[in-house]
Amino acid sequence: NYKIFSLYYRFNMFAFYLIIQRAKKISIFEVYFYIMNLQIRELTSIEEMLDQIDTMRFLYPMITVEKYKSFLLEMVPHNYIQIGVFQDETCVGLTGCWSATKLWTGKYLEIDNFVVNPEYRSKGIGKLLTDFIEQKAIALGCSSIVLDAFTGNFGAHRFYYNQGYNPKGFHFVKILDESKITK
Repeated sequence: NYKIFSLYYRFNMFAFYLIIQRAKKISIFEVYFYIMNLQIRELTSIEEMLDQIDTMRFLYPMITVEKYKSFLLEMVPHNYIQIGVFQDETCVGLTGCWSATKLWTGKYLEIDNFVVNPEYRSKGIGKLLTDFIEQKAIALGCSSIVLDAFTGNFGAHRFYYNQGYNPKGFHFVKILDESKITK
């Protein structure tokens, strides 16, 4: 019975998509937004960002509110914002980003602290975030989008390759005080 329902549901969703797309010329992602009741929001205040600490803890389980706030107080004055995907009022995906300029690339947008709630992974949330980031970078006049992914995070590597990102170099790190690293 589940298989029959699943096929019936998928067929109806596809039919719904075709009807809506013809009538309004909208994309499958817009239909997905509608069906899943998803919203993308830019978070620009520290308070808005602090409200999403539970989502950030999927990436950094041990981060405290105090540490998170102290970092945000340093980051926000340097153009740091966050982009969140919300289902109703629940944040299901979150990324930080900021723009800057370097000699080799000119103006660029950097993705930082990209995380999707594990219950929502492989459901298009990450793609929604990267697509939004790309449009933001274009609107800002950036030449490129950059990011770091930990060397052992092969799932992230695969995801970013699938979104059109490629490694350009190595990000070398020399740890000076292990106790200050967020875990």
